[in-house]
Amino acid sequence: MSEHQHGDNCGCGHDHDHDHDHEEHVFIVTDDEGQEREMVMVYTFESEDKAYAVLLDRNDPEADGVIFRFEEENEETFLVGIEDDAEWDRVTAIYEEIARVENESQQ
Repeated sequence: MSEHQHGDNCGCGHDHDHDHDHEEHVFIVTDDEGQEREMVMVYTFESEDKAYAVLLDRNDPEADGVIFRFEEENEETFLVGIEDDAEWDRVTAIYEEIARVENESQQ
């Protein structure tokens, strides 16, 4: 499992009022209405030999995060939406458990 990449309002309960040398991973994502949004990767994890990323809207960090799957093609890595309902249910349950455990450990 990958290390949590903290960001403002990532929901992990971690104190962000101090300096870190974090490299911010920003992606431009087009939503269903064709609007482009800057999304920041705040967490990565693996399930069933696949890697996933949780992204938050950079301009609306209070909004729910979005989970994407990493895919590789010709030695390039892409983020793709998860369209399979069973896969979506599995990864959202995993992320919710990770967030719950991390929030409990921060209290």
